[in-house]
This record gives sequence, C-alpha cells and structure tokens, in this order.
Amino acid sequence: MNLVTGATGLLGSHIAAKLRADGRDVRGLVRPSSDTSFLDALGVEKVTGDVTDAQSVARAMKGVKTVYHAAARVGDWGPWQEFVSVTVEGTRNMVEAAAREGVERFLHISSISAYGHPDGEGLVLDESAPLGQNLHKWSYYSRAKVAAEEIIWAAHCTGRVPVTVIRPSWLYGERDRASMPRLIRAIKAGKVKRIGDGSNRLNLTYAGNEADGCILAAGSPKAAGQAYNLCNDGVITQAEYFEKIANLVGAEPVRREVPYKVAYGAAFLMEIFGHMVRKKSPPLVTRYSVWLMGRRCLFSTEKIRRELGYEPAVGYDEGIRWAVEWALEHA
Repeated sequence: MNLVTGATGLLGSHIAAKLRADGRDVRGLVRPSSDTSFLDALGVEKVTGDVTDAQSVARAMKGVKTVYHAAARVGDWGPWQEFVSVTVEGTRNMVEAAAREGVERFLHISSISAYGHPDGEGLVLDESAPLGQNLHKWSYYSRAKVAAEEIIWAAHCTGRVPVTVIRPSWLYGERDRASMPRLIRAIKAGKVKRIGDGSNRLNLTYAGNEADGCILAAGSPKAAGQAYNLCNDGVITQAEYFEKIANLVGAEPVRREVPYKVAYGAAFLMEIFGHMVRKKSPPLVTRYSVWLMGRRCLFSTEKIRRELGYEPAVGYDEGIRWAVEWALEHA
C-alpha cells in the first residue's frame, strides 16, 4: 500500500494518479473539508484526518509500505505556529507512525527553499549546499522546511525509517489552484512586471514530471538516505515563461521591468506593514516571491539524472499549455 499525504493538492494528486495508472494501491490522508472527487474517480482509498492529528495518521499508516509525504503548510505568509503545526509537527507525526509500522521507504517532499535564499549571477547549487542560508525574520516556509528535514534525517540516521528527500521548486500543472490562476489574472490585467530583464533561468517543474521523479526515487534502493533536487525540466527564462502564458490566454506580452533590488525593497516594506496590522492575507508582493521569480542562481538536477536516470517526460510547451487550460476551465 502507498500512502500519499496532500493527495488533493497539486503534487500529491499527480503522485496518486501516476501510482493508480500503474495499478498500485493508493491511500490518501484527506481533511474532512477537502474536495476528493478527483481521488474518488481514481479509486483511491481515503482516510479522513490530518497530519496534525496523530491518531488519524496512525490509522492511515496501517499496512503501508511506501509513504509519499507531500502535505505541508504552503505559501510564505501566515502565523509561524501554523507552519510548525503542519509542516514540522505533522512531519514528526508521520515519521513516528511510519517507524511503528515498519514502512520500507519514506519519500519526503521538501523544497529547494530549505537551502534558504541564496542568490548570485552564475551560482549553481547542488545537494551538498548547506540548508537555511540567508533566511530573514519572516522566512517561515523555509524555516519550517529545514526543521522538517532535521526530523526526517534523524529518523533515517538512527535506523528508524529509510528516507529519501525530494526538493522541488516552483510547481505548475493541472489542479494548480493558486499560482497559475493568479498569474493568468495578473497577466491579463497587465499588472505583471519582469524582475530584472527577465533573462534569468527559472527552477520550474511540471507536477507530472515531479511525480514521476518521486515514484522513481521511492522505488530505488540507491535513493535510500539520499536527497535530490528535482526542480526544473530544462531551460526556461522568466521572460519565456511569461510569454508562453500570455500567448495562451491572448494577453499582451509582459514587457515592463523592475530592478530586483527595487522589487525586493518594496516587498520588504509591504511585509512590514502587513505584520504591523496583522493582515491575514499576504501583501501584493513578498521578498520570497521576488526571490522565486527573479533569482539569478540555479539549482542543479544533475544528481537525480545521473544516479537514477531521471528524465522529464513533459516539456515546458506542453506542460504550460495543460496547466493554463486547466486553470481557465476550473479555477
């Protein structure tokens, strides 16, 4: 049995779909409020609960051999305690239950954001880079990802659970209810600006390719005890990404630019104001989003390609088209 957390989310739903297409049994740990229609159509077994609830996690873990732990507190805004509860303590609950059940492989979905916020023209980082670098006060998402990895690696190093860690980056694809719909609306409204001149490469990944890599790593003996950056499908620049989306939605091309430092400084001021007035919704721009879009460094996927023979099956043209079409129809 394969257990998928975050199974109604972007990556988790793609992992579940790939496993079911291969004829494998899949169980999803799903919250009571989640829309499970897609999982129902796949024939996924459901356990109602939440990673923050140790009892429901224990129920979901019964008879499981492989875990795909994709659930986390996403986004870069919100109270620190929410990130602790879901991403950190939720991971602890999952690891404890997996150890008791004798799970054969625990595939943990981390993020390249766990490295912190490095940047620099021509800088390329691989899995040997230290975690948690250049974090600012409100880097809650990144801090939580680092703390979750500490729990994961401790479990592996003490022989309690065989672990593999995957570090994706910016994901897109069908069932993306957040990033792509917002980007489409902003591009249509002419509100998007390039961060810098737009020539920087993005670490951008189609969720279906990410799911393929996760399943490949979870089934490989070589991958036990290893971390892999699985964070791009080739070469695409910020300007090219905007242009592809604009063409698909019939919008004007994105031509306006704002210097990276100006955007970063403006985002900092917005964050300060947002925290001062205790806004529940994020400001228009955050430093994390500026870094995500405008960073000049790149994270290498060479290790997973070399060691496991991974190659993305879907290219940017095809994947972005599918993501945009789904967003226009459903979001």
